[in-house]
Amino acid sequence: MASLGLNVQKINGAAAAGINSPFLRAPSNPAAIGHGKTKRVSLKIRASQGADQNGAGPDLSVTVNGLHMPNPFVIGSGPPGTNYTVMKRAFDEGWGAVIAKTVSLDSSKVINVTPRYARLRSGSNGSAKGEVIGWENIELISDRPLETMLKEFKQLKKEYPDRILIASIMEEYDRAAWQELIERVEETGVDAFEINFSCPHGMPERKMGAAVGKDCALLEEVCGWVNEKATIPVWAKMTPNVTDIAEPARVALKAGSEGLAAINTIMSVMGINLNTLRPEPCVEGYSTPGGYSSKAVHPIALAKVLSIAQMMKSEFPDPTLSLSGIGGVENGGHAAEFILLGANTVQVCTGVMMHGYGLVKQLCSELQDFMVKHNFSSIEDFRGLSLQYFTTHTDLVRRQHEAIEQRKAVRRGLASDKEWTGDGFVKETETMVSN
Repeated sequence: MASLGLNVQKINGAAAAGINSPFLRAPSNPAAIGHGKTKRVSLKIRASQGADQNGAGPDLSVTVNGLHMPNPFVIGSGPPGTNYTVMKRAFDEGWGAVIAKTVSLDSSKVINVTPRYARLRSGSNGSAKGEVIGWENIELISDRPLETMLKEFKQLKKEYPDRILIASIMEEYDRAAWQELIERVEETGVDAFEINFSCPHGMPERKMGAAVGKDCALLEEVCGWVNEKATIPVWAKMTPNVTDIAEPARVALKAGSEGLAAINTIMSVMGINLNTLRPEPCVEGYSTPGGYSSKAVHPIALAKVLSIAQMMKSEFPDPTLSLSGIGGVENGGHAAEFILLGANTVQVCTGVMMHGYGLVKQLCSELQDFMVKHNFSSIEDFRGLSLQYFTTHTDLVRRQHEAIEQRKAVRRGLASDKEWTGDGFVKETETMVSN
């Protein structure tokens, strides 16, 4: 695929490409784009690798923060992006982008345990036959040396210069550490950052992850450190373990982030083994609360993404800002729901762990089937389309009352003789028959 490097002045880390979406409208004042933040980066113009390039179905390609992806499906940060081998596999299978497992400066502080996963199946507690609907992990960020990961980022960008590689990063509460990490990772040629403000277990003990994402004052400060240093797009990954996810999302955007990603895993206790009376996942007889994912969290994720999308639509009408939906995606329909709520991209992590990297082919096929059904030719044709159908409960009551009154009016028949028509005479007669 062709890749042409150009040095351009980039506003807000993004180069908008004629977006016409029902979710985000272009601001009337062009100077508002980027909310005051100007970056200088190397923007690559990429040829589409989408399934539609030979005319086979609707166009799945998306351009997000100036980055072109053949489809909206992104490997979510975690085990599916833990090393060169698996990330290469993801690119070869056709994923739109890959977000690597979160890295930090000192991996020696990251010590994982085994087992670190537990599954929830439909049916009775401990059933081995039921469908897996929930997944808990107590896994930490990457335990591989940063230098190793950086070399692998460089190698991947050398082999796949036209594919999108996003680095997930996390650091302790230290401005110098954050900015050192950003500088070192940027040098590898990655296309964007996802800032992990949302890991719910282990890392908050070191004032990292969700410890930052749940504290708006901390979040604003750290986002400021990140965005004053980064010269590529920054996505802030939001924790769902808050009362109102729109509040930290708003802070992240005001602090200069070009995009948001939601949701990370939900704090949970998977269950208690009723034979041993020990919690799962069980490590030497003990456990700790962890992050919950898989299809059981999908409705919760949709609600959180809805909240963020509504806030962005009303307060940040900037078409260069982006939203990445995460949570329980295992089929094309799940992805379509996130896009209908305004997501530009859709991330998958647990789904890959359960079904493999080849899942992307199913996702693309099913999403295209959905688009054909509704006569959509591109992702932008339906992105954010369903936002208009959400309202308040008070408004639902009003709407239903009006609808009932209208139905009653129809059943009451004609108001006067002048309303009779020749064409509808029989039906008009029926409206006034009582039995």
